[in-house]
Amino acid sequence: MQKSPPHQLLTAKVAKALLAFVALSLASQVYADDAAESSKPVTEQIVDTLTTLAHGPYAGYRANHAKGIMVSGTFTPAKTAASLSSAPHLQKAATPVIVRFSDATGLPTMPDADANANPHGIAIRFQLPKGAYTDIVSISVNGFPAATPEDFLGLLNAVAASGSDAPKPSPVEQFLGTHPAALKFVTTPKPAPVSFATLPFYGVNAFKFTNAKGKIQYGRYRITPLAGAQSLPTDEVAKVGPDYLMEDLPVRLKKGPVKFKIAVQLAAEGDEVNDATVVWPEDRPQIELGTLTLKTAIADSKALEKTIMFNPLALTTGIEASADPILLARPTAYLVSFGRRVGK
Repeated sequence: MQKSPPHQLLTAKVAKALLAFVALSLASQVYADDAAESSKPVTEQIVDTLTTLAHGPYAGYRANHAKGIMVSGTFTPAKTAASLSSAPHLQKAATPVIVRFSDATGLPTMPDADANANPHGIAIRFQLPKGAYTDIVSISVNGFPAATPEDFLGLLNAVAASGSDAPKPSPVEQFLGTHPAALKFVTTPKPAPVSFATLPFYGVNAFKFTNAKGKIQYGRYRITPLAGAQSLPTDEVAKVGPDYLMEDLPVRLKKGPVKFKIAVQLAAEGDEVNDATVVWPEDRPQIELGTLTLKTAIADSKALEKTIMFNPLALTTGIEASADPILLARPTAYLVSFGRRVGK
């Protein structure tokens, strides 16, 4: 169970200590010449390439999902939740939450309706008793373009090398031609949502859930808006403002709560639980975990966004990580990005 400093924030001092720990754990991957990009851990190279693609760095912002907004509310567990996991927030009592919605890329001025703003993100922090917490970090596309950090870096590098003057087939075209999962991801329709309140989110990585009786099941999160999934008509996309999603959410919250259902899609026997590119069939059963009720836009959202790091491996009793390489790499990449932004 993760412990957090006051207000659930990681300070710059803590970040530096954590980065030092990560550097030690990755010592076998790091060489004396840090200037040589290829000598860096893959996770750091991913952050570097994301920053390059966004024409950054931008002081105080994430290397990916830079533009966002934070809100607060509560999570109320469903009666079925405890049958899946003994996690404290899945029992009877309601749990305070803070939530961040975001656009993709490291560009802080990304227009919300731009195709590159997809997949959008949601990060949920459940504030548990005695200063502990656990997080969910999900995206608005069901699936991921790469099964390993190395393949994800390969995709990003191919994109970076594919400028308008690149010979055909461009590096990214060559990459997509040999990586069907990446091709499927980039060609999956990603319409601009009417609102963050009408956008479904998916946990692309599986987790191991254990209930109080010791029953183990693997599953992936599903976060579904109770208002229903709603996308902008094609002819309306060009008419919305660059910040329409960020502006819409506080207005909605002043009128009333925004609610989502959180569930877990269960893996069937034989389903791949360690590969984020493999999407499970829709007929797999789901267990409802509860209702996420968002009530208030956080007034100092920008300041809070800079100092908080959501972590999909900030886990608690009854929830464990799968062996998915993408899942296991995410916190290290997030930590590199976090250390850079709080150090600025």
